[in-house]
Amino acid sequence: MDINEKDIAQLVQAVIDEMNGKSSKASATSASKNIPKTARVAMLTSLEHFDIKEYPIPEVGDDDILVKVEGCGVCGTDAHEFKRDSFSLIPVALGHEGTGEIVKMGKNVKKDSAGKPLNIGDKVVTCMIFKDNPDITMFDLNKQNVGGADVYGLLPDDDYHLNGWFSDYILIRGGSTVFNVSDLDLDSRILIEPCAVLVHAVERAKTTDILRFNSRVVVQGCGPIGLICIAVLRTMGIENIVAVDGNEQRLEFAKKMGAGATVNFMQYKGIEALSEAVKNAFGGYYADFAFQCTGSPVAHSNIYKFIRNGGGLCELGFFINGGDATINPHFDLCSKEITLVGSWVYTLRDYATTFDFLKRAQAIGLPMKDLITHKFGLDEMNEALETNLAQKGLKIAYVNKDI
Repeated sequence: MDINEKDIAQLVQAVIDEMNGKSSKASATSASKNIPKTARVAMLTSLEHFDIKEYPIPEVGDDDILVKVEGCGVCGTDAHEFKRDSFSLIPVALGHEGTGEIVKMGKNVKKDSAGKPLNIGDKVVTCMIFKDNPDITMFDLNKQNVGGADVYGLLPDDDYHLNGWFSDYILIRGGSTVFNVSDLDLDSRILIEPCAVLVHAVERAKTTDILRFNSRVVVQGCGPIGLICIAVLRTMGIENIVAVDGNEQRLEFAKKMGAGATVNFMQYKGIEALSEAVKNAFGGYYADFAFQCTGSPVAHSNIYKFIRNGGGLCELGFFINGGDATINPHFDLCSKEITLVGSWVYTLRDYATTFDFLKRAQAIGLPMKDLITHKFGLDEMNEALETNLAQKGLKIAYVNKDI
């Protein structure tokens, strides 16, 4: 490669600037020059319909961060809002499983929520927007989850408009949680939020003191949540896992994630036959612990039959009101002395732990990124949500084509 004196001089100056802390300023100036005046947003304007709106990019305040969106997963919550407006937010910019690159930030922004430095060009994700709640802290496991906080992608529309990750840019305002995840690739970053849900669920399960290395564990429901649940269990060293679902392709993927055996409930008539099939999959034993990941009241009613006396259950499938489940308190809970825990979203610490989980999953060869089966551009958001509702794939994602 030919390098002339001018090239050498520029390289030397770049090194000197970096040593003097000038390179980040230069990058910030360059990034600011490349920021457009407006941004496109996939705005849900009516049931089952997104319109692409264009809005001015607002001023970045001293505590704010402007992020160019690179991608965002499509969540079941997005699908519920798309189909039913479950949260009465329309018009709304959806998307809460997003990630992107910092292109501009206020003078007060120095570090992320875990104390890691932040600079222009870093890749980030957000967790929640807090309302000065002292019970939600970073590293105290005894504090509550973040379910009571606001989240980008489920905010009422306002003068900013750039409130969700289904957009070209998003404005992260002061008081938000933000994490520097520059050491993870795009697909891994898109999976952070749903993976945090399962990291939290497994941490909740561990509080029962029943879930151990040699536990027999049944995971019911092999959508993205159930499949990630299996992956988290495998990274913990738990090997005796049985997956239950009615879709054979999902059950095959469950094996790739680490399930040792699968049971297709479509092949059995009645709960007695199904519970016997689960028992046989464990070599003649019922499960020590169960994870219920479907959001189906019928599935919740059934899962008690898969668990041994003195076993444990973590219910995490009901992220919205899915209806009532019928159980027999005597036979299902009391006489079997089942220990039941519920799990919903995550704590901040779970969110940070998820970054290490994803690295560990990759290190042991779990095909995490294969969960993302479909990718759509911003102008294809209607098709993306329809694909999600039709359950044509596993994880559906929006990926910004302009990156």
